[in-house]
Amino acid sequence: MAVTAYWYGKAILNAFGGETAGESVSIDYLSDDIRVLLCTTTFTPDQDTMEFYSDITNEVANGSGYTTKGELLATKTLGYTALTKVTKFDADNVVWSASTITAYYAVVYKDTGSAATSPLLGYIDFGQNYSSSSGDFTINWDSDGIFTSTVE
Repeated sequence: MAVTAYWYGKAILNAFGGETAGESVSIDYLSDDIRVLLCTTTFTPDQDTMEFYSDITNEVANGSGYTTKGELLATKTLGYTALTKVTKFDADNVVWSASTITAYYAVVYKDTGSAATSPLLGYIDFGQNYSSSSGDFTINWDSDGIFTSTVE
């Protein structure tokens, strides 16, 4: 099965100040607390309407090595390659150690401390359930990054 990453439609708007004049920039990928959480197969992502953590349903249950709200991304990098015209968002791989987890999706978002104001960046569709049983549940980000954006 193919693993595919998708941007949420409002992620870029939130990064550049929102939909109306005077709104402040709300996402600084390198400085902010950016997290990745896991969702079950019953989660239905909607790129057009989901905007904040409060819109997320069917997150993996707290316990058995998983903590609600997911894990912080570490060693985040953001870069642009002129030759390919690609902007790359990346971070260290994420591990939930000694866990028993089954997940179909991962959602990346900025944690503001409030579900209603924590903007979503994007989600990863694993294409199938992945599980750990009293072991490590690991997301190995693609060598091309978590998310990319290409300028044409």
